[in-house]
Amino acid sequence: METAACSAAAANGAVGSQRDRSLVPERLQRREQERQLEVERRKQKRQNQEVEEEKSDFFAAAFARERAAVEELLEGGESMERLEEAAARLQGLQKLVNDSVLFLAAYDLRQGQEALTRLQTTLAERRQELQPKKRFAFKTRRKDAASAAKVDSAPGAPAAEGILASPPPLKEEGGIGSSWVFGFSNVESQVLEKRAEELHQRDVLLTELSKCTVRLYGNPNTLRLAKARSCTVLCGPVSTSVFLEDCSDCVLAVACQQLRVHTTRDTRIFLQVTSRAIVEDCSGIQFAPYTWSYPGIDKDFEGSGLDRSKNNWNDVDDFNWLARDMASPNWSILPEEERMVQWD
Repeated sequence: METAACSAAAANGAVGSQRDRSLVPERLQRREQERQLEVERRKQKRQNQEVEEEKSDFFAAAFARERAAVEELLEGGESMERLEEAAARLQGLQKLVNDSVLFLAAYDLRQGQEALTRLQTTLAERRQELQPKKRFAFKTRRKDAASAAKVDSAPGAPAAEGILASPPPLKEEGGIGSSWVFGFSNVESQVLEKRAEELHQRDVLLTELSKCTVRLYGNPNTLRLAKARSCTVLCGPVSTSVFLEDCSDCVLAVACQQLRVHTTRDTRIFLQVTSRAIVEDCSGIQFAPYTWSYPGIDKDFEGSGLDRSKNNWNDVDDFNWLARDMASPNWSILPEEERMVQWD
């Protein structure tokens, strides 16, 4: 019996050894497959990195070349024709940045946007310098003209109560006001409006407004909103960039190529943007799709050059939040039940 048991145990051990030996090639094969997969992943990652580096190098070269051309036009901008050429090339430069957002590093994107902002400011200054100087008029005549402008602010209809037809003069002693030639400043609790013929391809500045409603019908070139408190700003399609700075408790509806929001809090933005929106040093920003409409907006969109089928309203870069696996706490999507806004 013992002999038989020992023989059986020996036989089982032999079978087990054979099974173990048969598993060795399977393990080796599995390890080899895993090794090959890892090699392929590393190869693909390296190729992707090389493609991104090539794209970044192309962007850097193209951006530098176009920026130099725009700067040359602005430096010698002694005619409106040269300035219009600079404006057209500047729009092309903005499109280059927009198309490169997906692969550019955050630092490179920030540098490009800051360079664009400087060029747009310089363009606005040159346009202001070439505008004809205002003729001298007595104060009484200026007062009468202002009164007439208020009456004629809405052709064919009496002016609405509280609407300013002409903005208070912007600051001229340097600073932000001297670079922008059109807009409203230092107004409280008013309804402010501008029409398409006034806005067309103008650079607009709204600054130091409180508890105002602003309606901008038409197609501006740029829009800047600064130091606004508890305001509602409704704007037609902007050909290039929109900037918000140091605002709080506001509502903005706008369509544009690029949006940048800085040092702003508790603000709702109804947005159509062809690139990505950028927030920096912000909190409590909420985004929703652009829904404002008015007679003639289709024509303004055509003139702006914006692609209405492309809207990245919920694709936002927060320069203060670099974690990719967690959502930024500084901005959020406005819930659908809160998007029903009566604009008028």
